[in-house]
Amino acid sequence: MKVRLAKEVAGILPSFSLGVIHYTDVTVSTSPKMLQGRINLFVESLRLEHELSQITEIAGVQHWRSAFKRLGIDPGRYRPSSEALLRRLLQGNAFFWINSAVDVNNFFSILQALPYGIYDEAQIQGDVVCRLGQAADVYQGLNGREVHMEGKLVLADELGAFGSPIVDSKRTPVSEESKQLMQVIFFHEQLTLPEREEIMGTTARMFTEINGGLVSSSYIVTG
Repeated sequence: MKVRLAKEVAGILPSFSLGVIHYTDVTVSTSPKMLQGRINLFVESLRLEHELSQITEIAGVQHWRSAFKRLGIDPGRYRPSSEALLRRLLQGNAFFWINSAVDVNNFFSILQALPYGIYDEAQIQGDVVCRLGQAADVYQGLNGREVHMEGKLVLADELGAFGSPIVDSKRTPVSEESKQLMQVIFFHEQLTLPEREEIMGTTARMFTEINGGLVSSSYIVTG
């Protein structure tokens, strides 16, 4: 399974890239207490360092809002998933526990202030392209709503759009039965190559420490 970036996106965001990590033979379960404790400690420190009114001062939030504007997406109406998670926590809501794979994914999303996606490869058909959504790209989002992705940044396979830095679909979520996973990190343009590589390495190490399995491949997709 290959992932590529459409020319239409690269033309608008020439330094935008994706970090893609493929995992095999993972064991997804309820998050262990160690992970829960680490995440809860980070959430506490996050609330001490930032107020909700200051959220746009966080570099990752600021840069992704700027990228959305350049793509013609209103970041006030359609927020990057990382910003949505951060806002929820800074409003005093608890971290939303799903499973050990999704929880690690969401932890890194708030830690790095970057949209992260994690997908069950068994539910993906063929190769994947990151492109702008078309009129037919409508799916049931993990937020429980039908989302229309025309004009928005999406990940799509042979069946159509299934993921996005805004909200992912119910077609490809990771469950405790999932064994082969694809993780996608949406890097904004201000991150250097060494920074992107470091983020990917740190993410993959912690992900396999918690979920087992192996990294079958890891690469950065550029235009």
